[in-house]
Amino acid sequence: MTINGKSKNKSLLRFTTAGSVDDGKSTLIGRLLYDSKSIFEDQMEHIVQSGKRLGREELDLSLLTDGLRAEREQGITIDVAYRYFATPARKFIIADTPGHIQYTRNMVTGASTADLAVILVDARKGVLEQTIRHSYIASLLDIRHIIFCINKMDMVNWSEAIFTSIKSELTLLVKKLDIADVHFIPISAKYGDNVVDRSENMKWYEGKTFLNLIETIEIEKNKNPEKKRFPVQTIIRPHTSEYHDYRGYAGRVAGGVFRPGDEITVLPSLRKSKIKSIDMFGKTLSESIAGDSVAISLDDQIDISRGDMLVASDDIPAISQDINLMMCWFNERPLKVGGKYLIRLNSNEAGCIIKSISYRMNIETLEHDFENRAVKMNDIAHITIKTSKPVFFDTYKKNNITGSMIFIDEGSNETVAAGMIVEE
Repeated sequence: MTINGKSKNKSLLRFTTAGSVDDGKSTLIGRLLYDSKSIFEDQMEHIVQSGKRLGREELDLSLLTDGLRAEREQGITIDVAYRYFATPARKFIIADTPGHIQYTRNMVTGASTADLAVILVDARKGVLEQTIRHSYIASLLDIRHIIFCINKMDMVNWSEAIFTSIKSELTLLVKKLDIADVHFIPISAKYGDNVVDRSENMKWYEGKTFLNLIETIEIEKNKNPEKKRFPVQTIIRPHTSEYHDYRGYAGRVAGGVFRPGDEITVLPSLRKSKIKSIDMFGKTLSESIAGDSVAISLDDQIDISRGDMLVASDDIPAISQDINLMMCWFNERPLKVGGKYLIRLNSNEAGCIIKSISYRMNIETLEHDFENRAVKMNDIAHITIKTSKPVFFDTYKKNNITGSMIFIDEGSNETVAAGMIVEE
């Protein structure tokens, strides 16, 4: 359906911001929302009053996203702040993540559902360790689109030479990380140059503004459409006269297209059946795609529980107790070989033991460190685990949902790590 030539159903773009401390991530988002007229009057008044209390002479738009009191007192972001806004062209969900090294886990959290990563670089400082770290994490999380915003160009006299030098260094980095779709924009988040409006100070830049780019960039949404994956979250039994015999398996489609009549295999039992119906909010659907939350009923009465998964019979995922992962460790206590944890893979849970640590990533050089394999908080490492029962999974590159898991300390119930499954 179209209204005045424009689609009624605007596409949604999820993006995360990253960069070192004080690179201007929050200011960029504040400027984006301010210049695109997406800030309510009461929010604007709140920013003005907060700025006065902090003794800021100029309007500080970073205060829009620095929501925690500790952040506002320090003038930094220490948690993931989510913001929603929309333009006539698109809807957006922004995850503003912290820049400190000790908050790498927050960057992983914010980036885990993102389609696009926006990484800020201070034009005065150039490419730093955090720039490399955040670029690597974006690559690890299979984010296939990155925009590098070279910020604070006003503080380097709008120098094209400095922008070109940083762009060249970043180009070498993304080649090493094998990231296909990369963009570079010189900006001043503080003054709005090339954020929403084109900069009069950098007429040498002929590319798109930041807003124009995020409105028009083509995102590869469904990264693996052909593999049918449906993790079961709960069983629906209405027990009403109208639906007396109805048994539906509810969950969110993690991949592929499901249609009534499709033959499926239930994991882990390997029992086969056919889809009888696909239901959503009282409606019967002709098909469901990745991202849809639906209830699927089958022709046969099969014992299915939370944690099971429905897949295409000719495309069974890996089933094993031995799994190789790239892990980001979140906890202050170091990871130990032999440590026991609870893993959660979609709706499936199992115990596991850490069998080995193959190597730790050296973020500065992007090399594998086989000597110093002590994994501390915010470290990223390649590990092998053994689970208490066979589990079913894909590699993360094949399916981000069925190829990722979290690790939970059973004693404290803390989430201590996130893992992305890799090939052997």
